Amino acid sequence: MTTSLFRQRPLAMLIAASLLPLTLLSTHAFAECERGDLDTIYCDDDGDMVADRPADESQWVNPDTLIFAYTPVEDPAIYSDIWQPFIDHLAEVTERDVRFFAVQSNAAQVEAMRSGRLHIAGFSTGPTPFAVNLAGAVPFALMGSDDGQFGYTLQLFTHVDSDIHEVEDLKGKRVAHTSPTSNSGNLAPRALLPELGITPDEDYEVVYSGSHDQSMLGVVAKDYDAAPVASEVVERMAARGLYDEEDVRLIYESDRFPTTSYNYAHNLHPDLVEKIEEAFFSFDFVGTELGEEFEGVEKFIPINYQDNWQVIRTIQAANNVSYTPENLEE
Repeated sequence: MTTSLFRQRPLAMLIAASLLPLTLLSTHAFAECERGDLDTIYCDDDGDMVADRPADESQWVNPDTLIFAYTPVEDPAIYSDIWQPFIDHLAEVTERDVRFFAVQSNAAQVEAMRSGRLHIAGFSTGPTPFAVNLAGAVPFALMGSDDGQFGYTLQLFTHVDSDIHEVEDLKGKRVAHTSPTSNSGNLAPRALLPELGITPDEDYEVVYSGSHDQSMLGVVAKDYDAAPVASEVVERMAARGLYDEEDVRLIYESDRFPTTSYNYAHNLHPDLVEKIEEAFFSFDFVGTELGEEFEGVEKFIPINYQDNWQVIRTIQAANNVSYTPENLEE
């Protein structure tokens, strides 16, 4: 077993280092190979759209300490506690020390995996392709139900007292999108709303709030006239009493998208990957804080990026998204 970087440096130093701009990280390219949209430091000879494990076994990573991060949220401290039952289970199955890494942005999370300081991560729907192409992330699981159902919808909310009753009423309004790379908070409405007669930035003013939480709370406070948000996020907010559902009105809901992807770094040792997958797929949500937080979720279900993220890649292509550090950091 190789010596972990995390036994050589304090975690605080690792977190600080993970915030280095992607452009400052190593760009040493592999030999010529098939790679599609992947960064030049990765190969995709098997054509599955994710980075291949290095052919040189000496480059396989097998750390004593595993670092796990969940997608950025408004209050990381709360989620650190919520995830603890799973962290304990992951530690037991892999027989490793596991630490929760609270990230502050999608860019920081992607940078941490690219630089080798993050081994397992839940990436939000929209940033997942950035993680795949820039950081060598390999999506393998989603939260779902026993019958294999998973996903979330784009929901468009306004205040209950507003004069907005349908999508066309957004003309001339001030609408909160979350961030440029967010699927339901930005890219999906830009791709889907024109079909309903409304084009963001042309028919209404787009204001970036920074997160789904802030978009929804802004609608409740009447800081924004409306906001597109992820259904799973606002459902959890309502369950925690962060807003009163009677204060808002739903005016549009999309078909379902895949939710947060769970990924391992492409260069992890295959024996370790097997244990990580075992831990995810054997975890029982029932009776845990994680199960209470993600209502309706009963287990992790296996997925693959090529198939399950096709709709997301289509939406991003419609928005002329390219998977570059600059686009991620916007």
